[in-house]
Amino acid sequence: MTTPAELQASHRLCEQRWFDDFQVGERFPMPSRTLTDALFAAFQLASGDNHPIHYDVEFCRRHGMPHMLAHGFQVLIQTAAGAGLFPHTVEDSLKAFIEQSSRFLSPVYVGDTLYSAIEVAELLPGRTTGVLVMRSTVHNQNGVLVMDGVQKYLLRKRPAA
Repeated sequence: MTTPAELQASHRLCEQRWFDDFQVGERFPMPSRTLTDALFAAFQLASGDNHPIHYDVEFCRRHGMPHMLAHGFQVLIQTAAGAGLFPHTVEDSLKAFIEQSSRFLSPVYVGDTLYSAIEVAELLPGRTTGVLVMRSTVHNQNGVLVMDGVQKYLLRKRPAA
């Protein structure tokens, strides 16, 4: 009979990594996503944002926009690490997601397809842990950088053998 620990280990998506295992420049892309009317409605429901620029296409057109404008946080959540493989690599070493900042550089509308990624930008070692600084980016279907930012994760160092 398989033990629960053996079963869980057999379903790991990636090899476990520790702070010491990362290198500056490593990239973790997320699957692309086209922002649909349904995703805009779901974001409005979850966020409670009630400004018509995010849900009323006619309001947007009267203001010179081609469609509804994505809220900055709706763009930001495209860089949620859980959408890619990174969190699967740090299941045992992750202590905390400790910081996030972002800049919104270009508008995103219904129908845009977004390509997001996080990339190791800096490694700040401590005694038993380290801070993994990741640059987060979102590009649209035309290759335009629409958002960039920083995410910081506190990771354990590799345990002594």
